[in-house]
Amino acid sequence: MPHFFLNKRLIILLISLIVLVSLIGFSLRDKDNISKPEQFFKDVVGFGQSIVSRPAHGIANFFENVEDLKNTYTENKKLKSRLEGLAKLEKEIADLKKDNKELRSVLKKTEDLREYETIQATVISRNPERWDEKFILNKGKNSGVDTEMAVITSKGLVGKVVSVSPMTATVELLTSENTQNRVSAQIQGKDEIYGLINGYDADKKLLLMKDIPVDKKIKEGQNVITSGLGGVFPKTLDIGKVKSVEMDRFGLTQIAYIEPSAHFYDFEHVMVVARTMGKQTNLDKGEE
Repeated sequence: MPHFFLNKRLIILLISLIVLVSLIGFSLRDKDNISKPEQFFKDVVGFGQSIVSRPAHGIANFFENVEDLKNTYTENKKLKSRLEGLAKLEKEIADLKKDNKELRSVLKKTEDLREYETIQATVISRNPERWDEKFILNKGKNSGVDTEMAVITSKGLVGKVVSVSPMTATVELLTSENTQNRVSAQIQGKDEIYGLINGYDADKKLLLMKDIPVDKKIKEGQNVITSGLGGVFPKTLDIGKVKSVEMDRFGLTQIAYIEPSAHFYDFEHVMVVARTMGKQTNLDKGEE
């Protein structure tokens, strides 16, 4: 019996090989002469392949899309960093253009430069009582500093010198409550508008420009500078910009609220402005 089953298995294996060779032969025949069983077989196989291939292609496309998203995200980060660098570059270019414009205007106004000179100084002491609004500089008479001279920072006017010693000077800020601390000012525009910087609104943090004629039209954002009148400060020192305007309590003049250009409590280095316009030199006096 075992010998019989062994022969039977061998016969089945041979028959299977014959069938396989026959199928291979059929598949290698001319494609124009395909039998109906072969056509049916190919259709069934093709249908099965289509069923399997669609999900496979879908999965493959999904992973390709994920990879594309990753690449897009990386490229987006690079582009953002470049845009940030571009924005910074644009700001630097704008600043350079502004500096260039200012330097060109300065070169055209040599007469204005001769009207005053500056003395560099450093704040060495400040009264802790804010109402006093004074500070002391490390330059005095020996350095050419005198009373009534304007004191500015790189941003604008902050006050004036009220007393001097040989080595130091005391400066009173524009924000002082001293009613005698006045500055002749001008609002720039088509019309010449003059008034006095006299007072400070601590709540609004705005300077008060008073004694403005009622018939003068003032707009928010107009520049305010020193007028040069009164013989104390030179002209065109930056004070600030108009924030708002209202009538005084008597209805006789206008009061402009000025947003100062300079910060009054955050600086260490200043410039004392020595007005030279109108002063005679040794050559003017005929002295050798």
